[in-house]
Amino acid sequence: MATGAGWAPARSVERHGAPRGGSARSKSVAPGLRRPSPSPARARQAADHDGSADSCRVRVAVRLRPKNAQDLAHGSDFNSCVELQPECKRLKLKKNNWSCESYKFDEIFSENASQKRVYEVVAKPVVESVLEGYNGTVMAYGQTGTGKTYTVGRLGKNDPSERGIMVRALEHILSIVSLETDRVAISYLQMYLESVQDLLAPEKTNIPIVEDPKTGEVSLPGAAIVEIKDLEHVFQLLQIGEANRHAANTKMNTESSRSHAILIIHLQRSSRIKEEINGSFSNDIHGISPDDLPLVLKSKLLIVDLAGSERIDKSGSEGHMIEEAKFINLSLTSLGKCINALAENSPHIPTRDSKLTRILRDSFGGTARTSLVVTIGPSAQHYSETSSTIMFGQRAMKVVNTIKLKEEVDYEILYKKMEREVDQLTSEMERQQKLRRSEKMQLDKKLEESEMSFHDLRVTSNMQIENLEKEKRQLECAVKKLMQDLEQENGQKNLLSEKIVHLEKLLNEKKQQQLENLSKTKILADTTKEHEKEMGELLRELEEEKCCSASMKDRLSVLEQQLCDALSFAQLQESMARKLEKELSKVTEDFTSQVQPLKEKIGELISEKELIYEELKSTQQKMQQEMRQRQGLEDQILRLKQSVPDNCAEESKTSCGMVRSGSGLGSAALMSKSGKLREALSGQRGTISKIFEEVGLPNILALLKSEELDVQIHAVKVVANLAAEDINQERIVEEGGLDALLSLLETSENTTIHRVTAGAVANLAMNGSNQGVIMNKGGARQLANVASKTDDPQTLRMVAGAIANLCGNEKLHLMLKQDGGIKALLAMFQTGHNDVIAQIARGIANFAKCESRVISQGHRKGRSLLIEDGVLTWMVANSNRFSASTRRHIELAFCHLAQNEDNTCDIIASGGIKELLRISRESPREDTRNLAKKALDSNPAFLREVQ
Repeated sequence: MATGAGWAPARSVERHGAPRGGSARSKSVAPGLRRPSPSPARARQAADHDGSADSCRVRVAVRLRPKNAQDLAHGSDFNSCVELQPECKRLKLKKNNWSCESYKFDEIFSENASQKRVYEVVAKPVVESVLEGYNGTVMAYGQTGTGKTYTVGRLGKNDPSERGIMVRALEHILSIVSLETDRVAISYLQMYLESVQDLLAPEKTNIPIVEDPKTGEVSLPGAAIVEIKDLEHVFQLLQIGEANRHAANTKMNTESSRSHAILIIHLQRSSRIKEEINGSFSNDIHGISPDDLPLVLKSKLLIVDLAGSERIDKSGSEGHMIEEAKFINLSLTSLGKCINALAENSPHIPTRDSKLTRILRDSFGGTARTSLVVTIGPSAQHYSETSSTIMFGQRAMKVVNTIKLKEEVDYEILYKKMEREVDQLTSEMERQQKLRRSEKMQLDKKLEESEMSFHDLRVTSNMQIENLEKEKRQLECAVKKLMQDLEQENGQKNLLSEKIVHLEKLLNEKKQQQLENLSKTKILADTTKEHEKEMGELLRELEEEKCCSASMKDRLSVLEQQLCDALSFAQLQESMARKLEKELSKVTEDFTSQVQPLKEKIGELISEKELIYEELKSTQQKMQQEMRQRQGLEDQILRLKQSVPDNCAEESKTSCGMVRSGSGLGSAALMSKSGKLREALSGQRGTISKIFEEVGLPNILALLKSEELDVQIHAVKVVANLAAEDINQERIVEEGGLDALLSLLETSENTTIHRVTAGAVANLAMNGSNQGVIMNKGGARQLANVASKTDDPQTLRMVAGAIANLCGNEKLHLMLKQDGGIKALLAMFQTGHNDVIAQIARGIANFAKCESRVISQGHRKGRSLLIEDGVLTWMVANSNRFSASTRRHIELAFCHLAQNEDNTCDIIASGGIKELLRISRESPREDTRNLAKKALDSNPAFLREVQ
């Protein structure tokens, strides 16, 4: 493969893993309304093209190959036809000593430019755009032997600084994407003899080119697509492709590529997948909106290493190589015809004349973001080839592409999400049914246990009642028997009493007889003794009968007590039985009341399940309707984008922020812009005013609170453009626009939001009445906070411009210092970006000029607030390091600080006397020289130091 003989660029230190820009949601972007990237390289590319920052046209850079041995052998040290002017982005092509032509490009690379710088300027913005979902193309074009393959296809496995655009692009992509959720794959092809061949699978030849009749998208069915694992895998695949590519030795190049190499990087990324899948859909199945749909960004990057154009008489090709050269030149001629037709806005583009132009159909005039690097040699002997190459690049710069975001709904993830929700609802319903069944079984079991317990209790109660009745009957029989016995004993007792009475009568009769008959005393005594003995026995029997009767009475009372207790226990058992019957009837009623709602709930769940399935069937129709609504919204946003060019905010901020910042510096350079630029800006502002009248400021400000990032960005851009006009500035603040902008600075994490919002605040800060409001609402603190969190040069430039405008108000100096505005300005110097440093210098000049005016009028005394924050030391150390305009700002600030006598000691201690002397002698501006001389002559301490 061609490496570019004699190529020896300077080595550079590389850092990988540059931050990626925010994602975009819009489907297409008009040519003048591309969303800016935080990349400094992309900002440099948008610098100018005839005064217009058309960021969607083809970007073209020129790279000059160093002199090789062949050039030196022909005396080319004194015969170079190319003169580079990198600072102006121009080159001069000299035909002879008296005839030369000048051309302007987006970037000029000298022979010492490093591979890293070429990648960052040419390819990195395209790669970042591809990561955001847009298609992109990076292509190298030029004469054979000028270093195209070195620029694009150099592997540099052992020396990272030598790596070309292919390796660096894949390395960049792998550092950003996540291979777990994203997909990166490549196809590596060559077009040899007008036949498309696969470099990763050499057996695949003559691969067809297919175009989608609806979208016009070009595809190559049959080409191998290999998913990338890591950077080592990338090297292996590129080495295989390099080994299979056709190359030959010619007079112009020892390793001349004989085919066009095309590396296609396929990238698929998840744009937005909300992780509330487990629960959110089940709560509100009707709440699916377009913002909740899982989206997939599909983009591809074409890196094209074209074979070099050659002349047979110079290359010395012969035999089969002549046939190769013929096909190479034929395809390059077809490509040139297409470029010419696109540049001239021809109605017919001859893309079907060659397979190369069919493959690159999307790269020129299509929907891809395209960067072209044209390589040339310095030798005058190849003047005609160099001139042809430069003209090709000039014509390519006129080609404008309309980039489109390829964003698709991931229906597979959506289907899985819905399927999971249905499974969850089904499982939940089954779980509820199972829970209901288990509760019903438990209640049935409890009911059966209660019925059994009640039955056992009833049986037990009946048995106890029967036993008690039986005992009662037995006790009654025993009582009857005892009563009979007692009656018998009472009868016997009565008989004994009668006998005793009768015996007493007999005794009395005997006593009378004894009295009557003394003779019969002995007989009577004996008889008396016998009778007394019988009487004692009878009395003893009577006592026994009395004791027996008492015991029988006691036993009768005990039995009566037992009978009463048995009767009361029987009554208690009957009451308990009645209570259990009542409880059982209540439990039965409760169970019946519980079972009926369960049956109703089961019926409701079954109807809900049927309803859910019906709703799932109608979901697709609703989604289609919502997609149509979303398309309508996107069309409205597209019309807004087409009406408000993206570069309008940039031009307004540049022209107004610089001219009216308070210092009056740089006006001469800006006033020298062409009449065309003024007319373009006037037309753009007229369009914005028309939108402003139709939509209304409150509606525009309401969009600043939108949840969609893209809508927020474009709303801020419109507000920034409106703020560039004096008549709109106070109204924006009165309607709450400043509060909304400061809120975005505080809450948003998006770099683009920070950049555009800072630009809008900078425009509002041009109005003196708004400056105090901005400071009182903490605007300086918010700007300093944003500067401390970002390293994006464009955002820092906008923040520095806003603070610089605030520096032009002497009443706010102390508050600006307290809020950290001056320290934030100095901290942004670490970026090293020229535009940022220019704004820093402008802000310091504004501050010093206003402060000098206040001190000279006697309103304030003391050291400068700038010196307290270390600005003087910074100016002395860096006054000669920057561009002419930045140096003028620093010199002016230094001269104003020198007017204050309280700053004398600090200026002398910092070595500022030498700087004052240099300014008084060497400054290109006369007013600055006079100001420095005035400071030296009016201060005796300065005069002593000078002497």
